[in-house]
Amino acid sequence: MAEITAGMVKELREKTDAPMMECKKALTEAAGEMDKAEEILRVKLGSKASKAASRVAAEGVVAIHISADGKLGSILEINSETDFVAKNDDFLKLAADCAGLIATKNPADIAALSALELGDSTVEAMRTALVGKIGENMSLRRFVRVEAKGHLACYIHGGSKIGVLVDVVGGSESLAKDIAMHIAASKPKSLDASGVSAELLETERRIAIEKARESGKPEAMLEKIAEGTVQKYLRDVTLLGQVFVKAEDGKQTIEQLLKTRNASVASFTLYVVGEGIEKKVTDFAAEVAAQAAAAAGNK
Repeated sequence: MAEITAGMVKELREKTDAPMMECKKALTEAAGEMDKAEEILRVKLGSKASKAASRVAAEGVVAIHISADGKLGSILEINSETDFVAKNDDFLKLAADCAGLIATKNPADIAALSALELGDSTVEAMRTALVGKIGENMSLRRFVRVEAKGHLACYIHGGSKIGVLVDVVGGSESLAKDIAMHIAASKPKSLDASGVSAELLETERRIAIEKARESGKPEAMLEKIAEGTVQKYLRDVTLLGQVFVKAEDGKQTIEQLLKTRNASVASFTLYVVGEGIEKKVTDFAAEVAAQAAAAAGNK
């Protein structure tokens, strides 16, 4: 049997917000496999174990560029170590300039973007110079360039911490803006069910079956219950299945809204700054105490 260390229990607790003993039990049952243990906790404790999905650790901004005719655009995430630097004018200008270059020059990846000319220098040289000037590391993380099938709209929220670029075919400019705002608020994983991985759906199905079984539901009903759970999950995580955040009746889905306006969504990109990045959390009090102890020992 795999050894369950205090560090493993701490990591699972930080991911799920579950009680310490529940984390230890889940890890023991899962033979130390972290993903399996998290799944076990979701069966037992429900949505509390999804806490990690919304945790954002890194700083920076999302920058968006859209051409005057709304047919060409880009969205970029650029990271910094602190929020203070993310508000720096030079940092923001670099982000905006890079978003413009992505749209006009169509680089293949971050390396190609970094090699592009920017003013009298290159993007990489400008980044390096800014790191030296500010004294803090920063990096170009990811981008998407879009040639619209319809027209592009965007939405920036929370001091450029959340950014959306959406391609809407038909409809109006105000509709496209509303769709972009909805995406920022509701954070769909994909446009429709075809964009949700089979593995993710199988995980939801398996969890639903185990939860139903533990609650005493008959075996004959488990598959039907699981299918209902999966369909609800798809409505929650797909843009077309979600209820429009501004729906007056609280029921109209994005798909229904688009149909009433004779419109469709060709694609969208949602960036949340720092999503998926783990950042070291410093215990300031412990650090000060350690420094004081070290200083005392050197006397």
